[in-house]
Amino acid sequence: MAQLLTSEIEHYQREGWVIPTFRLPTAQVGSMVDALNELIRRNPDVRPEKLVSAHVERSGNQDNGEGVRGVADFLSLAKNPDIVELVSDVIGNDVILWGAHVFCKPAGDGFETPWHQDGHYWPIRPLATCTVWVALEESSIENGCLRVIPKSHVGKQLHEHLHEDRQDLTLQQRMKAGSFDENIAVNIELEPGQMSLHDVYMIHGAKANTSRKRRTGVALRYMPATSLFDRSLKPMDGKTGVAVNFAKRPLWLLRGVDRTGLNDFSIGH
Repeated sequence: MAQLLTSEIEHYQREGWVIPTFRLPTAQVGSMVDALNELIRRNPDVRPEKLVSAHVERSGNQDNGEGVRGVADFLSLAKNPDIVELVSDVIGNDVILWGAHVFCKPAGDGFETPWHQDGHYWPIRPLATCTVWVALEESSIENGCLRVIPKSHVGKQLHEHLHEDRQDLTLQQRMKAGSFDENIAVNIELEPGQMSLHDVYMIHGAKANTSRKRRTGVALRYMPATSLFDRSLKPMDGKTGVAVNFAKRPLWLLRGVDRTGLNDFSIGH
């Protein structure tokens, strides 16, 4: 069973992100790339950067309630015991899977992801999530890898975001200028099968992909079961540029127990 090293846990707690030693086997990466291509085939009218809830599969022509016809392989990836073990090392032993978003940036015209904090978008109270960003293809500076602002999670502060009415962005929310120092950004370059973990308060983004190489990552979202996925909340409703339906989003309790006693694990299944 995979585990984070003590030094990796300390890095995550101090910096807000970490690249673990563990990585997916080559054969599994290959099968996930096949699943990615099937996901894209099933969703010809959805920008490949906006394949939200890619893990929720429906029969026939039904989508997952968020405009995407998912592929079951992404749910299997999110349930991978090794990945869940890594997550439990930083959020505790009660783990809920609540999302999986595929960010596939095509070669030449892959959208920019503006600097942002995930916490603005999600109905989780208290706000807590570890995102595991799994590289299915090479993710480099050249093709628009994930970028993070170290230690920006410290203090658990959400900064002001401004709306941008543009169609060439993954998200239509950008952090207000002057909220942070972009000069200290770290580029998270990953080989296929590698992954990074980052905190819900971490400031992050990614440049557009103008290279000749497609770049794909799967963002797996896990929350501790000490928090509530509050379906009555609609943070940033309709202003993100990504279709979401949190009222019908399915949850999976992957480890431990629901400490709140209030999370609903039947909706959306």
